[in-house]
Amino acid sequence: MLSLSSLTRSVPTKLRRRTSLAAAVLVAALGVFASAPGAVAGPTPQPRELGPNVIIFTPDMPQATIQAKVDEIAKQQVDSEMGTGRYALLFAPGTYGSVAHPLVFQVGYYTEVAGLGASPDDVTINGHVDVYNRCTNGTSNCIALDNFWRSVSNLHINAVGGSGCHSSAEFWAVSQAAPMRRVHVTGQQLSFMDYCSGPSYASGGFLADSKTDSAIVNGSQQQFYTRDSSIKSWSNGVWNQVFSGVQGAPAQSFPKLPYTTLAATPAAREKPYLVQGDNGLSVVEPSVKTDSSGADWTAGGSSGRTIALSDFFVAKPGDSISRINAALAGGKNLLLTPGVYSIDTSIHIKRAGTVVLGLGLATLTAENGSTPLVIDDVPGVDVAGVTVDAGPVNSPVLVQVGTKHQRGAGGSSAEDPISLQDVFLRVGGPHAGKATVGVQVDSDHVLLDDLWLWRADHGVGGVGWTENTSDTGLVVNGDDVTATGLFVEHFQKDNVIWNGERGRTVFFQNELPYDAPNQAAWQHDGTLGYAAYKVADIVTTHELWGGGSYIFTNVDPSLHASHSFEAPLTAGVKLHDLSTVSLNGAGTIDHVVNDTGGAVTPTHQGPETVANYGG
Repeated sequence: MLSLSSLTRSVPTKLRRRTSLAAAVLVAALGVFASAPGAVAGPTPQPRELGPNVIIFTPDMPQATIQAKVDEIAKQQVDSEMGTGRYALLFAPGTYGSVAHPLVFQVGYYTEVAGLGASPDDVTINGHVDVYNRCTNGTSNCIALDNFWRSVSNLHINAVGGSGCHSSAEFWAVSQAAPMRRVHVTGQQLSFMDYCSGPSYASGGFLADSKTDSAIVNGSQQQFYTRDSSIKSWSNGVWNQVFSGVQGAPAQSFPKLPYTTLAATPAAREKPYLVQGDNGLSVVEPSVKTDSSGADWTAGGSSGRTIALSDFFVAKPGDSISRINAALAGGKNLLLTPGVYSIDTSIHIKRAGTVVLGLGLATLTAENGSTPLVIDDVPGVDVAGVTVDAGPVNSPVLVQVGTKHQRGAGGSSAEDPISLQDVFLRVGGPHAGKATVGVQVDSDHVLLDDLWLWRADHGVGGVGWTENTSDTGLVVNGDDVTATGLFVEHFQKDNVIWNGERGRTVFFQNELPYDAPNQAAWQHDGTLGYAAYKVADIVTTHELWGGGSYIFTNVDPSLHASHSFEAPLTAGVKLHDLSTVSLNGAGTIDHVVNDTGGAVTPTHQGPETVANYGG
C-alpha cells in the first residue's frame, strides 16, 4: 500500500484558478488497491411533495438505472459553479453496488448525497461517491480550489472500483462549503485531494461525526477541520489542520507541524438528517453535546428527537413568504426542497424548537434589500443546509440571529441553544449582490458549525470592489457563542467582529479581499487594511484555536495589512496556533496578531506563526 504520508507542509500555496497563478509546488500522488463486498440498488417513486429534484433510490431498482441517473445529474452539475440547478440524491436503507459491479459516480455543484438510515451503516455503497479536480484547460490546471457547494452524509462508502488512477481511493477533493458528515469509509483510502491530475490544489474541507477504517490522505489541503470523528490515520499537513474530539488525530505539534489538536469539542450539535422508516420519512435532530469526542453513531446512536415529515411545511421555490411564515407561526417546521427561492421580506422563525432543513443546498436570495432569514431569540431553533445569497439592493444583514432587546430569560441557552450547521452565504458570484453584514448573532449560547461566509472574488456577475460591497461576514454580539469550523473570506472591512463575552472558535480560515484598488481604499484609523478576526477591545474572555489568514491582492500587489488578528492583550483572551501566508507574490501582512509575529510578503510567503497570544 502506498500513501502520501511523505508530503510535508510545503505542499502548495492557496492559488485560485481564475488568477492564472504560477505553481510553485509539485505534488506527488500514489495509489492503493482494495476490494469490497457488494449488492444492488435503485430509485422508486419519491414522495410527491418533495418535488422533482429530490430523488430517492432504493435497493430494489436495477443498478444500471441508478447509475444512469446519478451520471446524468453529475454531467449537468459538475461544472455548474454559478448555476441554478439543485439536487438531493437520497439512498434508502440497503446495499448498492458490488465488488464486481461497483456504483461509482461524481458529486457536482449543488448536489447533496445522503443515506436515509438511522445509522450510516444502514446504507452501504460499494463503489465511490467522488469529487475530482476541475481542469480549466483540457488536462492542465486541474485543481479543487473552487469545488464548493455540495455534501455527502449518513452512509457507508465501501470504496472499491473506479478506473485508472481514480480506482485508488475514495476522492473528496473539495474546498469550502462541501461538508462530509456522518460517513463511514472502508476499503480504499479516503483522499481529500485528487492526485490523479495536477497541480491538485485543494483548500478548506470539513469532516464531522465520521469514521474511517482506512487511511486519510490530506495531501494538498492547506487547511482542514475534523470534528468528533474516529480516523485510522492522517497523512500530512500544510498550514492549518485542526482536530477536535477526533480519535486517532495527530498529536498537537503547532508550529513544528501545523496540527492543532483538542481532545474534545467544547460544544456542538450535529446537523439534523432525514431517515426513512415504516411510517415514511422523518427528521432526526440530535441533541446538543459538550466536551464530545468520536462519532455519535458509533457509541450506540446519538440522542435527540424525531420529527415526522407531516410536522414540516415542505416548501418549494415559488411559495410565497407569507405562506411559509404562516406555516411556521402555526407550529410547523420547515423543509426547503432543492431550488432557488426569492425572498422579498424575511422568513421569520419565532417558535422555540423550530427546525429548518434545506435539501440540495436550497438557496434563499435576497430581494429588495431584505434579510432573508430572521431567527428570534427562542431556544432550540436549528437551521441547517441553507445557502443565502445577497441581491443587487443592499441588505443590512443576510441572516439575523436574535436581537439585542430580546436577550434574556427564556431565550437560547446552553442546554437548548440556537444552532446553525452548513449555512453558506454569498455576496456576488452568481449575480450582483450587496450586504453590509452577512450573519449577525445577537442571541447568547448560539452554536455555529461549518459556516462559509463569502464575498465573491470571482463569478459570472457583480464582482468588483464597488460592485459586490460588504463590510463584515460575521458580527457576534451575543455571549457564550461557539463556532466550530468558521470560514470567512474577502470582506472589505473586519471580516469577523466578536463583541460578545466568552466566545469560542475552533478552526478559523480566512482570505483577505483580493480586489482593493489601493491602500487608501483599504485602511482605517492609522491601521493598514482590516483584520480577518477582531476581538473587540471591550471583551475580557475569548478563546480561538487554529486560525489561518492569507493575503492575495491581485489588483495592487503592494497592499499591506497591519495584522490579520486583532485582540485585547488581557488574561482572559487567548488565541492559539495562528498562521499567516502571502500568496503568489501579492500582498503583505505585517504581523500575525496586533504587533506580534513576523511579516509575510511577496518575497517571503511564510507561513509566519504565533503559537499562543494573550492569557
